Amino acid sequence: MSYKIKSRIWIEFEDNTLLGEGRVHLLKAIDETGSLSKAAKSLRISYKKAWDLIDSVNKSAKKPVTVTSTGGKGGGGAELTEYGKSLILAFEEINKNCWEFLDKQLVKIEQI
Repeated sequence: MSYKIKSRIWIEFEDNTLLGEGRVHLLKAIDETGSLSKAAKSLRISYKKAWDLIDSVNKSAKKPVTVTSTGGKGGGGAELTEYGKSLILAFEEINKNCWEFLDKQLVKIEQI
C-alpha cells in the first residue's frame, strides 16, 4: 500500500493571500504572455478574476509584483517586476521544500 500526503500552502499578509499555487500560475502566465488578458485566457479564468487576484497580490506585497501599460493602438500589456520574479522563485523553493519534508514524514505512517 502506498500512502500520500496531500497539502497546499499559501502565504498570507494580514488575512489576505499573497501567494499560492494559483496565483503563481497566473504570474507565470503573465510573464510568458506579456498580458493579463492573455494569461487569463491561457488559464481559462475570467479577466475579472485574474485582475482581482493580481490586485490582491500587489496590495499584499512589499513592492509591486506586476506593472501594466494601458491599451491603445498597439494594445496594453503586463509584466512582472524583478521583485515579482523573485517571489515566484522563493514560493517554488518553499513549496518544494515543504513536499520533501512531508514525503519524509510519511515514513512515520508507513512504519506503523
